[in-house]
Amino acid sequence: MPEALKRLIQNIALLPWIGENRATKLAFFLLSANENYLKDFRQNIADIKENTSICDTCGAITDAGKQECSICSDRTRDTSTLCIVEEYLDMLTIEQSGGYNGVYHILGGAISPINGVFVGDLNFSKLFERIDNSENKLELIIATNPNIEWEATTSFLTEEIEKRKIKYKVTITRLSRGISSGYIEYADNLSLVSAIRERREI
Repeated sequence: MPEALKRLIQNIALLPWIGENRATKLAFFLLSANENYLKDFRQNIADIKENTSICDTCGAITDAGKQECSICSDRTRDTSTLCIVEEYLDMLTIEQSGGYNGVYHILGGAISPINGVFVGDLNFSKLFERIDNSENKLELIIATNPNIEWEATTSFLTEEIEKRKIKYKVTITRLSRGISSGYIEYADNLSLVSAIRERREI
């Protein structure tokens, strides 16, 4: 096998959820692909970092040069309802369900000391800033994945709200446990809509 093809397979195999067999198939697909497609593909990969930025408000990925994402800048959204998610993909999944019209806050993960993720690694400071600056009482919907990390993250959030004496400014709820896959990213739309509608106060 040519060295160039071997290196391509090795690069593709480093992507999440792609093993060596699938990486090999993708590499051979690219080898035989139309040159215009390859040119566009190369350019998109080269530009992905330069052409995107992070929303100053919620932490979502947005177009470069924009301070706010399209959701935060949408004045028809219910800003009194703040859905807290781990990752941008979770936000996209909830949006695609069509069952939520509030705004979001992306933590960038969940507290997991065993994996080297601590409070300071996550986007909590901006969250508390949003709570402090809100003129209205907020509902915080905890929409993180139901696991040990979720418990640690939720515990920190509730304890910190008590410590900061801002409990009067928030109501904390969580999604119902009706998501069949357990993880938001893989949930179907119907399950997500039901989980949002049937959320419970913590």
